[in-house]
Amino acid sequence: MLVNAPYLMFLGDVGDQLAAKTAHGIVDWRREWCLGQLRLPNCKADLGIPEMSISEAAAKGVKTMIVGVANAGGVLPDHWTAVIVAAIEAGMDVASGLHTRLGSKPEIAAAAAKHGRKLLDVRHSHERFDTGKGTKRPGLRLLTVGTDCSVGKKYTALALEKGMRDAGMDADFRATGQTGVFISGRGVAIDAVVADFISGAVEWIAPAAAPTHWDLIEGQGSLFHPSFAGVSLGLLHGAQPDCFVVCHEPTRTTMRGVKHPLPSIQDVIDLTIRCGALTNPAIRPVGIAVNTEKLGEDEAKTYLASLAKTHDLPATDPIRFGVAGIVQKLAEMYPQSAGKA
Repeated sequence: MLVNAPYLMFLGDVGDQLAAKTAHGIVDWRREWCLGQLRLPNCKADLGIPEMSISEAAAKGVKTMIVGVANAGGVLPDHWTAVIVAAIEAGMDVASGLHTRLGSKPEIAAAAAKHGRKLLDVRHSHERFDTGKGTKRPGLRLLTVGTDCSVGKKYTALALEKGMRDAGMDADFRATGQTGVFISGRGVAIDAVVADFISGAVEWIAPAAAPTHWDLIEGQGSLFHPSFAGVSLGLLHGAQPDCFVVCHEPTRTTMRGVKHPLPSIQDVIDLTIRCGALTNPAIRPVGIAVNTEKLGEDEAKTYLASLAKTHDLPATDPIRFGVAGIVQKLAEMYPQSAGKA
């Protein structure tokens, strides 16, 4: 699936910043591709890039409008249809990471057919996957896991890819969500795979590799989240990770979208080891990644130092403070993969 840049990011009228996390992720990691944003009245998300109408975007040479939202259930509201049709009529392809297929809206399908434009449903793969086998395969794998959904698992994996490559290590980010696929150009939106084939799809995403090669697999959901634990467990078994990083947002009291309290970091470590041992008995934690955006700098540093001491693991905010500590820990624990930079 080829999504042609540059992009216009469409945010609709989402109710908060997290609902636009797909768009935020693309802007954060592929800023040069994103020329502007288009928001409907009452939109509560802002990417911090220029506001742009359909006609202005077309004049600037935008090739694809990205529906950059991740709402509950992945639905495409009917009142967004007119904007999408207008983008098609202006000569743009349209790409979406929602569960609802763009072409399921008759007006959108008709406009694309009439104007010869592509509708790209990134969440829906055309690959056929086997069931997972759990057979040990060569290569090294790291999975990001979370105390909740939307706590930085993708950003942590991408930051680790950069940090490990800078250290001379052989590492690749492996996308398991629609935003990651937009960023990397390859991967599978695991939450859209039929349940029996989730672990097999992850085995396809991160296949056998050289003994010193790292696949950094983007986690999804949380083993403790009542909505998404099934996806998280299948992903864990298919990833067969040698190690994992726990991702956390410290100001939440309940998990996103439900009333269940957040598990502790130690709870996540213990359950990940217990469940992950099915396909890799050697699984172990290698670090803690915390989204400290809502904490002051001194407060964040104090909190991270406390976590590091409590769990005897490097703890950091990958975006704010970098991932050098986790990269060093990986080099110490897996010296065969240590780079020469």
